[in-house]
Amino acid sequence: MQLLFLILLPLLGSLLAALLPANARNAESTLAGLIALFCTVQAALYFPQIADGGVLRQDIEWLPALSLNLVIRLDGFAWMFCMLVLGIGSLVVLYARYYMSPSDPVPRFFAFFLAFMGSMMGIVLSGNIIQLAFFWELTSLFSFLLIGYWHHRKDARRGARMALTVTGTGGLCMLVGMLIIGHIVGSYDLDVVLGAGDVIRASPLYLTALVLVLLGALTKSVQFPFHFWLPHAMSAPTPVSAYLHSATMVKAGVFLLARMWPVMGGTEAWFWLVGGSGLLTLLIGGYAAMFQNDLKGLLAYSTISHLGLITLLLGLNSPLAAVAAVFHIINHATFKASLFMAAGIVDHESGTRDIRWLSGMRKMMPVTATLAMVASAAMAGVPLLNGFLSKEMFFAETVFIDSTPIMSMLLPVAATLAGMFSVAYALRLTVDVFFGPAPTDLPSKPHEPPHWMRVPVELLVLACLVVGVAPSWTVGKFLNAAALPVVGGALPEYSLSLWHGFNTPFVMSIVAMLGGIGIYLLLRYLRAHGRIDKPILMRHINAKRLFEASMTVITRIGRIGRNLLDTSRLQWQILWLVCAALLAGALPLWNQGLNVGVRTGLPFSPSFALMWLVGGFCAMSAAWQAKYHRMASLALMGGAGLCTCVTFLWFSAPDLALTQLVVESVTTVLILLGLRWLPKRQESLSPPGKYWRNSKRVRRLRDLILAILAGGGMSALAWAMMSRPFPESTSTFFLERALSEGGGTNVVNVMLVDFRGFDTFGEIVVLGIVALTVYALLRRFRPALETMDLPEQQRVIAPEIATDLLNPRLSKDTAVGYLMVPAVLARLLLPFFVMTAIFLFLRGHNQPGGGFVAGLVLSIGLIVQYMISGTQWVESHMPLKLRKWISMGLLTVLVTGLAPLFWGYPFLTSHTAALDLPLIGTIHLASATFFDFGVFILVIGSTLLILTSIAHQSVRGHRYHARMAEELAAKSKLGT
Repeated sequence: MQLLFLILLPLLGSLLAALLPANARNAESTLAGLIALFCTVQAALYFPQIADGGVLRQDIEWLPALSLNLVIRLDGFAWMFCMLVLGIGSLVVLYARYYMSPSDPVPRFFAFFLAFMGSMMGIVLSGNIIQLAFFWELTSLFSFLLIGYWHHRKDARRGARMALTVTGTGGLCMLVGMLIIGHIVGSYDLDVVLGAGDVIRASPLYLTALVLVLLGALTKSVQFPFHFWLPHAMSAPTPVSAYLHSATMVKAGVFLLARMWPVMGGTEAWFWLVGGSGLLTLLIGGYAAMFQNDLKGLLAYSTISHLGLITLLLGLNSPLAAVAAVFHIINHATFKASLFMAAGIVDHESGTRDIRWLSGMRKMMPVTATLAMVASAAMAGVPLLNGFLSKEMFFAETVFIDSTPIMSMLLPVAATLAGMFSVAYALRLTVDVFFGPAPTDLPSKPHEPPHWMRVPVELLVLACLVVGVAPSWTVGKFLNAAALPVVGGALPEYSLSLWHGFNTPFVMSIVAMLGGIGIYLLLRYLRAHGRIDKPILMRHINAKRLFEASMTVITRIGRIGRNLLDTSRLQWQILWLVCAALLAGALPLWNQGLNVGVRTGLPFSPSFALMWLVGGFCAMSAAWQAKYHRMASLALMGGAGLCTCVTFLWFSAPDLALTQLVVESVTTVLILLGLRWLPKRQESLSPPGKYWRNSKRVRRLRDLILAILAGGGMSALAWAMMSRPFPESTSTFFLERALSEGGGTNVVNVMLVDFRGFDTFGEIVVLGIVALTVYALLRRFRPALETMDLPEQQRVIAPEIATDLLNPRLSKDTAVGYLMVPAVLARLLLPFFVMTAIFLFLRGHNQPGGGFVAGLVLSIGLIVQYMISGTQWVESHMPLKLRKWISMGLLTVLVTGLAPLFWGYPFLTSHTAALDLPLIGTIHLASATFFDFGVFILVIGSTLLILTSIAHQSVRGHRYHARMAEELAAKSKLGT
């Protein structure tokens, strides 16, 4: 379980950080730092086991029936990324302790930070490609929250939305690609996939899977044409930029490319798609970086360029190039994280990141300036620093590539040009900021930061120096362990020596260095004379503009479709839904036909036929009465629902009957609350004429025909299914195993909380989301409960009672007297509802009942209190905290499902125990009872949250109608 803790500890720490008080900045940073440091040490201790190609693996059964299990897998490449994610994460936490202001919501920052760290560890350690896709989307979500951390700023909100849109869409494409790969291989296990490279490349679905997977990788690693979102993400706090955009999020894409290199690489499609995107990104990012005036903007475009370099190396289909890519991933993470933090120090101490305002900072911040200059030199590829080594390997691979003559000539030239760009923007970062005259008119006087804020930068810069001076001694064995799984076999021969002789790559380095200095001096001259302010060649090549235009087109298409199909009339919306359902059901029957079975039917029952005649009459009358009296229509609908309940009882389904009965009660209250907002019926203004010319009659005839078709179709399908013999059906399976494997005799409840517990878990999650969505949409309109001119204990929200109160013929005293007795009786009925709910819950595993029904029964009892006593009285005397009920219900279900994992059983595995209790005797308790209890709590919270949210709107509607009635009465007295 130790490998799993590398993922779980940051996620659990995220929950703890969110619960800490807002002013506990030291406690929050200490918690995050200890978790990150502990995980770093734990991961480092695994190196001897994976150094020579070993793989650590932990399998946890999750959904074995679907071949979906949790697989935690650690090899050398994953270990390297673990050290980057956790090690640099530890340093960023220390840095953030001093960077973040005490006035910021610091608990939220560290909660999101740790959650992102856990999600990134999930990507790195996933041994199942579907599991990898799940954590992939989690990183997109938590990066959205981190980038938009300062959500009061428009640029932060815009950058967060852009990042989520691009990376989230790419992640969905990648998921489809993973599903195709699993279909080709026959398994989603990463070890199986990595061993099936020849099978995947030979499949006719290879190109489709490749494009979809690359969409996920290229969007995450900001490769052309998806590179535009990263500069807009610089609105995030600098610790976020230093972490997400150097070692984690943007590295996830190249991690996926390197992970899938032995499986999908080695083809022309891979070379042109991956290599082409990397080449364009390398040049575009480096070129744009030279013209940035914002420190973080310059670093963002340089990050894009270096990620393009890594992607290009992985696209060259060369094992040695793959090794160079892995090496540059390490180097880039160290010098870029240190540069981001140095830029944050400059911004934190001077109050600005604008390079045009900054100069001469070396005199006021000598230590920070020295650190930033060394890191910039490593980024530019200066000898004796780590960036020089991987840059030399990159130059060598572009020279000795075995490809078409055009590419063999183009790649060295492009690599040298990119090297010039890196030298130019590195000089802009150092010379323009730290040299020259002292700055004036800065928001604050610059000075060195607190020592511990600078320590992370010092450690990272020290790593750049040590690796650059003694690469074989410091990083050699770690690079071998990390690169071995990427190349998928034996490592190619390579050397980390500082001097390889006077060769073509060395000449390219000299040309890049001198050319970069020349470009910097030229741009500085042009800038000093006001002749340049933006990238000259980039004004018309704007991927951001293309993205925004695409989003505008999509929005317009959606608006056109909404205008064509949407209407404020619910009848038309239901009409389209019913027609679509009928069409979807009719097409298969048209092609395949409907085969009716030969089972002998039961003898005709006059009682059953009479009951359904009554039910049909209620349904038809409900539709007819809706024209005249909605309350009568609602009562008739209840009659039809009651016939459905009796039908379930008739066919020996008491659980369904009980559920139908309580759902009918809750639905009736819901419709009552909604009736107040429906417009009054108006008589038809169309002139009398023939039947077909009366639009209302035509509409009613159309609705009648649709209703007959829909109901008749469902009846035909039910008849066809029930008339067929089922010698070995799923019903037989559940009936035989409910008691022996589920520990209960109530087959329906055992199915819901045991055999199909995962489905139930998904359903209650949806129910909780719906309740919270309704609350979020309506809470801003929630009125204060002060009017209605009744005593506080008799303020009501029930629409039918409110209608009587608004009746001018009903006096105020009559209304108060009308409400006194029901309020007392309703409060006395509450204990009865509580006992009934407990009874139904406890007997649910063996007799009709269960958590869902019990939750609805108790909800009805509480709804009665709201209806009679009013929301203010209930909320003051019984503060229920309904949102916490929902969260506690979900947490109970989740803990119940996860508990079996600690004993080596799959998720949601149930266990039955016999307990000997004094005076009671032996009782059998199933662990699914706790799952059912979570459902019970969540159903109560969700049901009441939805109904009370709508009820508050009904109070608002009552006041509106009362005010209108008063205005009409005043006008009538004045004779107007």
